[in-house]
Amino acid sequence: MRLNINGKDIDLEVDPDTPLLWVLRDHLSMTGTKFGCGIAVCGACTVHIDGYPQRSCVYPAAAAEGTSITTIEGVNSGAAEAVRAAWTELQVPQCGYCQSGQIMSAITLIQDLDAPTDEDIDAAMAGNLCRCMTYDRIREAIKTAATSMPR
Repeated sequence: MRLNINGKDIDLEVDPDTPLLWVLRDHLSMTGTKFGCGIAVCGACTVHIDGYPQRSCVYPAAAAEGTSITTIEGVNSGAAEAVRAAWTELQVPQCGYCQSGQIMSAITLIQDLDAPTDEDIDAAMAGNLCRCMTYDRIREAIKTAATSMPR
């Protein structure tokens, strides 16, 4: 199969039912996307498929053919830069394990909304769990990123 990952076409020989997460991590050594729960509940495995967050732990590799897959390693946009800067400025991560998934969801949110409310943020980020409970810092970083992102 051929997958477009971070703007590059990659030919792979994998079982079509293999979750995209394992293609990224085991076959391509792209370990920025994390395994958390394996049932699409925690959000640690979030990548962008055609620009929108998807849980790669339950997304079959075959379903990703013909799409544009972006991982934390390859996300590059004004929104991505704004989110990364806000995450650093506000020292969002504690353990950091969930952060690649959190960042991928936050990027889409601020691309879609200029000034997300707490309710918008809570709704968009509901599928991303943080064991360290940094939700207040995540919410504040999203608001900071949204206001600093070039439009």
